[in-house]
Amino acid sequence: MTSTPDTPGPDRQTRPTHQPPSPLRRMVERGRDEEHRVASPLELFFDLCFVVAVAQGGVELVHAVAEGHAGSGVADYARIFFAIWWAWMNFTWFASAYDNDDVVYRIVTLVQIAGVLVLAAGVSRAFEDDDFTVVVIGYVIMRLAMSAHWLRAARSSTGAERTAALRYAGGVLLCQVGWVALLFLPAASVSWVFVVLAVLEMCVPLYAEKDRQTSWHPHHIAERYGLFTIIVLGETIAAATVAVKSGVEENDALGEVLPIAAGGLLIVFAAWWIYFAVPIHDRLASNRQGFLWGYGHYFVFASAAAIGAGIEVAVEQAVGKAHISTTAASAAVTIPSAVFLMMVWALHARYFKEGAAQQLTLPVSAVLVLCCTFAGSWAVFAAGIVAALTVAVGVTLSARSARPAGTQEA
Repeated sequence: MTSTPDTPGPDRQTRPTHQPPSPLRRMVERGRDEEHRVASPLELFFDLCFVVAVAQGGVELVHAVAEGHAGSGVADYARIFFAIWWAWMNFTWFASAYDNDDVVYRIVTLVQIAGVLVLAAGVSRAFEDDDFTVVVIGYVIMRLAMSAHWLRAARSSTGAERTAALRYAGGVLLCQVGWVALLFLPAASVSWVFVVLAVLEMCVPLYAEKDRQTSWHPHHIAERYGLFTIIVLGETIAAATVAVKSGVEENDALGEVLPIAAGGLLIVFAAWWIYFAVPIHDRLASNRQGFLWGYGHYFVFASAAAIGAGIEVAVEQAVGKAHISTTAASAAVTIPSAVFLMMVWALHARYFKEGAAQQLTLPVSAVLVLCCTFAGSWAVFAAGIVAALTVAVGVTLSARSARPAGTQEA
């Protein structure tokens, strides 16, 4: 994670878009005020490959919850998702500051993609056998590549900027020693050691940037997070579609799965609308704001992906494949949906609200979605109706407050 420098550096560059890659360029900071800064094709490819790992985590979460092992399943999902999210986020903020798009930069980034695919290959073993060996190997590959990026940045810089880059590289490398050591610890100690290592990883940016903050582009960062949210929601739609298709074709249960499909679709549509209702790049004006907003997205991304898994669980329960109650299956959808609503409100929507009615829309909606858990076989459909009404109420309140175009929110 990186944040805003206090003063512009003398070597800061603005790289023209659509420029063919050079074999080697100096890796110097890009300008925070650079115009037309958008996500690159490499970044989009990066996101799509990371969602492969997200999808694997979702599949295993479905199996765990459907078999009545929700507690251990959620715990494993949280750990897997941390590895995916943290590696993704670190690269995203680094690229916002240092993307020079030369050949070496592309190759090192492709190594990170290879690492997340290795991680994805180990997800099933992690869930089923509590064996995180392949997951750790994939994660370490990604993080070693990230250290290589930082070492290149250090080589091209001087003074406080060089010190920050070296701290990043050194901190990341030290953490990887801990992750490898985790594989040799007794199973009973893995959970709490994981938490310690995760906290240490998240402290690396605080240590690295204590004297000087690296550069990042607010509009670029907002777009990158938004694009990943879209991709995760798209994966949720895909997973739910497969589940509904299976329920209809293999079990001839159209009547049972149709309300779930309709409600799930309304939830995902509403999630997209609510997330993109505010121009969040205008809010990302300081280091502290960027830090809290970026870290908080762990819960946004994880809950968005979990909604798709929950819809699959609800379908499996409806057709008699899941060994859990209707209420438990409904909770698999309503809980992540409520978390998504609350986190979007907490991270940025609330800063664009005017008056108590607008401020309370998303929190009240989250509570109502949770209440839908107890609506029996119609729980997911009811939650979808609540989500759709949340959007309608938000649009109505925004229109009444006569806010400028482009700042209406749900």
